[in-house]
Amino acid sequence: MRDARYDVLFQPMQIGPVTAKNRFYQVPHCNGGGYRDPSAAAAMRGVKSEGGWGVIFTEQCEMHHTSEITPFIELRLWDDRDIPQLAKMADRMKEHGALAGIQLAYSGINGPNLYTKEVPLAPSALPIRTFTNDPVQARALTLSEIRDLRRWFVNAVKRAKIAGFDLVCLYGAHGFGIFQHFLSRATNQRTDEYGGSLENRTRFVNEVVADIRDAVGDTMGITLRVSLDETIGDLGFSNAEVREFVDMNRNLPDLWDLAHGAWEDCSGPSRFKEEAAQHALVDGIHKLTDRPIVGVGRFTSPDVMVKMITSGTLDFIGCARPSIADPFLPKKVEEGRIEDIRECIGCNICITGDMTMSISRCTQNPTFMEEWRKGWHPENMNPKGDSNNVLVVGAGPAGLEAAWALCRRGYDVALAEARSELGGRVARECKLPGLNAWGRVRDYRAYQLSQRGNVETYLDSTLGADEILEFGFEHVALATGATWRRDGVSRQHVVPMPIANGATVLTPDDLMDGTVPTGTVVVYDDDHYYMGGVLAELLASKGASVTLITPSAYVSDWTLNTLEQAAIHARLVELGVTIVLNRGVTEIAADHVVSNCVYTGRTETYAADAVVMVASRIGESAVYDALLARSDEWADAGIKSVTLFGDAEAAGPIAWATYAGHRYARELDGPDRGDALPFRREIAELAAD
Repeated sequence: MRDARYDVLFQPMQIGPVTAKNRFYQVPHCNGGGYRDPSAAAAMRGVKSEGGWGVIFTEQCEMHHTSEITPFIELRLWDDRDIPQLAKMADRMKEHGALAGIQLAYSGINGPNLYTKEVPLAPSALPIRTFTNDPVQARALTLSEIRDLRRWFVNAVKRAKIAGFDLVCLYGAHGFGIFQHFLSRATNQRTDEYGGSLENRTRFVNEVVADIRDAVGDTMGITLRVSLDETIGDLGFSNAEVREFVDMNRNLPDLWDLAHGAWEDCSGPSRFKEEAAQHALVDGIHKLTDRPIVGVGRFTSPDVMVKMITSGTLDFIGCARPSIADPFLPKKVEEGRIEDIRECIGCNICITGDMTMSISRCTQNPTFMEEWRKGWHPENMNPKGDSNNVLVVGAGPAGLEAAWALCRRGYDVALAEARSELGGRVARECKLPGLNAWGRVRDYRAYQLSQRGNVETYLDSTLGADEILEFGFEHVALATGATWRRDGVSRQHVVPMPIANGATVLTPDDLMDGTVPTGTVVVYDDDHYYMGGVLAELLASKGASVTLITPSAYVSDWTLNTLEQAAIHARLVELGVTIVLNRGVTEIAADHVVSNCVYTGRTETYAADAVVMVASRIGESAVYDALLARSDEWADAGIKSVTLFGDAEAAGPIAWATYAGHRYARELDGPDRGDALPFRREIAELAAD
């Protein structure tokens, strides 16, 4: 039974003509599927309905062909042929009593129209603003085209109603929506009745909401998503002007959906944003409106959620990333199982699916976006096969996830870890600056395993081939991890680089083991994810004079996909780190490094008492190799299979490791699929000639 403290989270609340069964509100979020993978996206939303969410929204849905954001893959509602796939999603959303919402987006200056080849339209003629800086401009909408745009919104809402949606969200936040473009002086430089004063700049959204009310207002709730602050100074739509806008239009939508600034501000990773980080921006706005408010802030604690509501700050708890990490979060609160919640770690690996136009992943929830493709359920496992027991060697993220999934299938599991604590790389990385929340990957799984009677955990247990062959386990799962290379092999160097005798070269493993150099230190980052930037921050905070050299044009280049690259660069500048971009390292001497320009090859030297080599990792496969060499002894030892997976097989982000562990557990004792695809997919239908 749920704790009475959380009763307020389960109170129904009206949104215009419809009523949400509770206060858990999955705000719109992308997933890398969109129009390409509609059944996968529908099944993902359906699992959230099963998990108890009161309101579930789609990601942004392009509502007209004159504004689209190729290469990014979102939903589309361009004509009636798009209705069936959206209807499938709405049906899944409502299957367990949730309200189904659709977010309609007209991207304006964010829509380059690379696919449709239409001329982009916006309030004012300005260059297109995209992640890829497309060299195209939008032209200003004429008054007649504004009337057309109003009609297009009504047409899209009518289609959404046919598809079965209960709510429509008009997208005007994160800089991505036409409503924000009209509201902000930074993007609205018109001199007619739609520009200038705030009253004029609000004219378009008022007209669209009135049009929609006339068309479907008695059957669908209308929500408006606006940025709490564009964070670009007085020229932008500031928090003060947002409050004035809400006060001036206090009952404009049926619900206010408030989100911070740009996407990077709103969905900042845990390294830079705490839970409820947007509280100050939204606090007090409720006094300006009679309508309910939903806000976000990577809410993972039910106690914080309750405080948001009882303080009068919010009426609904908006969640995107936490709903991905645990689709069953509401049900676990309702059933009094708080300790079973898989808390979001704020790593933003989910966002990379959208940014790379691929199917999204989640570090905490490896079943995310595999609900339809592979039939994986976040709470239910397939029953075990003919075997009975498994030895898992290595208790890092891959091994922990494999053990947790295997024991739920019904196998007896022995988990052996060479170190004195569980967690592997996670246990060490979560002690680095800003990564504390990443320890939840270990903590959740360690707790769950401690509650199972069919799991035995052994610490300080270094196992070799001899011991494993003696144990007699039917299956041996090797998740033995990886170590950072000291020789520089990565992208710039495919063979070891020249390193002089006497040079002090350290790896991330050395620093995480406690060896932190002082003096003048060069961090060479040819990995391009978070590690180089984190270690530069660590060294600078310990007093070292740090120079970060990278062949990329950006510090921690790949974190552009996790929305934290700009914050990382700013943090390092604040700490006094010298940042050297577009340069590699060709040679390491005892007191300096030789650096080359990636374009011209011209070299310079940089003083270095020590070099921290953030290059690539190599899997720890010695035990696996030894067992393979003795495969003729497996049958006598009772071994049916020996499998290497996770970082030991191929190093990658933590989400890749938890996915690998889960996949191993799901597929154990399963049929051999041969050359068949291991997942389902949908293929576009050929049009008639």
